[in-house]
Amino acid sequence: MLCINCGKRQATTHIKQTVNGQTHEYHLCPECAMKLGMASFNPFDLSDLWASLFKNETPAVSETVKCPSCGSTFEQIAKRGKLGCPECYKTFYDELLPSLRKLHGKTHHTGKVPGNADESTKTARELKTLQEQLQAAIESEEYEKAAQLRDQIRMMEQQEGDQ
Repeated sequence: MLCINCGKRQATTHIKQTVNGQTHEYHLCPECAMKLGMASFNPFDLSDLWASLFKNETPAVSETVKCPSCGSTFEQIAKRGKLGCPECYKTFYDELLPSLRKLHGKTHHTGKVPGNADESTKTARELKTLQEQLQAAIESEEYEKAAQLRDQIRMMEQQEGDQ
């Protein structure tokens, strides 16, 4: 997408602004964003958020435990608020898990379904969500809710099978 200001360079800064209920989108190249004072717009730094999550709960991990790929220690990760590389997730999984749960509420990324996804993808995601809700209802002994969810799942699976 080209910059809406100069129309010459690729837009890398994307800004959405809502004023009086009307939303406008601006797509700017780095040069135009800088000229307009929007290049350094960053409401907060995610590394600060990560670091604050680790501050109070830095587990007792030996300084000798290092990521085999990048050499980072957990203490360095906690101070920086950033992982050194993808391998750090595997190396420090047990130490990262409490903070990931606190931040996301879950330990696996589910993402969003794109608006242009086909119906089978949307249905599969909805079925998975219903099955998770069913499991939670069973665990919390909400059997009436569980029965409703079970019936809803069966109906969706039957409709999917008919297609």
